[in-house]
Amino acid sequence: MSAPTDPQQPAQTDAPVVVDGGRRRVITMSVWGVAFVIGWLAIGLPTDPAYAFVWMWAATIAWNSTRPWRSHLRFARDWLPVVLLLVLYNLSRGFADNGAIPHAYELIVADQVMFGWATGGQVPTVWLQQHLFQPEVRWWDVLVSWVYFSHFVVALAAAAVLWLRDRRRWAAFMRRWGFLCATGLVTYFLYPAAPPWWAAQNGLLEEVARISTRGWKAFGLHGAGNLLNAGQLASNPVAAMPSLHTAFALFVVLFFLRTTRKRWWPLLLAYPLAMTFTLVYSGEHYVIDVLVGWVYVGMAFLAVGLAERWWAARRARRAPDLPAVAAPASAAQPDSAPAGAGPPDSAPADAAVAAGR
Repeated sequence: MSAPTDPQQPAQTDAPVVVDGGRRRVITMSVWGVAFVIGWLAIGLPTDPAYAFVWMWAATIAWNSTRPWRSHLRFARDWLPVVLLLVLYNLSRGFADNGAIPHAYELIVADQVMFGWATGGQVPTVWLQQHLFQPEVRWWDVLVSWVYFSHFVVALAAAAVLWLRDRRRWAAFMRRWGFLCATGLVTYFLYPAAPPWWAAQNGLLEEVARISTRGWKAFGLHGAGNLLNAGQLASNPVAAMPSLHTAFALFVVLFFLRTTRKRWWPLLLAYPLAMTFTLVYSGEHYVIDVLVGWVYVGMAFLAVGLAERWWAARRARRAPDLPAVAAPASAAQPDSAPAGAGPPDSAPADAAVAAGR
């Protein structure tokens, strides 16, 4: 009667995963961390999508260094379209204004109407810089620079973790994030809008300094923001409506909020609020830009959620009755293929990604 014990033996194939999480993982991730710091100091923080992708890919290889190379190549296969879309997105933003005069006056009026009662009739950016901005770098300037930089890595890092843990949720994340980027880009073309620092340079506001990266000076890391500063110089200066910086922050928080314990909710929700303060104080956005960005986040979840339910209902209506016919055959041999017998990143993961697409 030894037959019942035999099907249980393949379950032990998961043992190597424990080794992967041990000393080897610590060593490989330490090497990655040292290389990242060197690259950060020599080249700058990874704010370019292609550059950030290289570091993310290297991190997944270091984390799962015992996996076969086909698993690591699968990351490149799945992420290459995403990176190309982000690169095209960054390049296309530079053509959004089409040489037209950007919108600025109505944004100033909107902020004055909403907050003028508390700021003496000034827009919040001017009021904050008058009360907080000083010639020397202060501790809040350091926090502002870090929060501003987080925009370029938080969403990508969250997506990379999802790719490692749950391909179906990764696909859902990417659909909503792609919709958010696309609607934001369309708005940049239809409604080119200038940020507060641009309005100040053109005499529409009092003096406003663009100070989102000055915090690096406090640590002597003058080169830390090289790529970020270069990106600011090359980017479209009239792509302020909506603020995708704060939209990304809120999007990531809301996506994970339901699966996070409620005691951590205040900490998570503090992130988009910190991003809002950073953008307004540093002269990058008006508050109205932020509020519209939050509306776009709601649109992304609503529209993509409705589309997914419609597509699932459509597939259910058109699906043949093959599962009902095949059910007796599969029921006849329930123990023939143990659930954990296959490799961890084989066909089921691919099927989940394919279904998500």
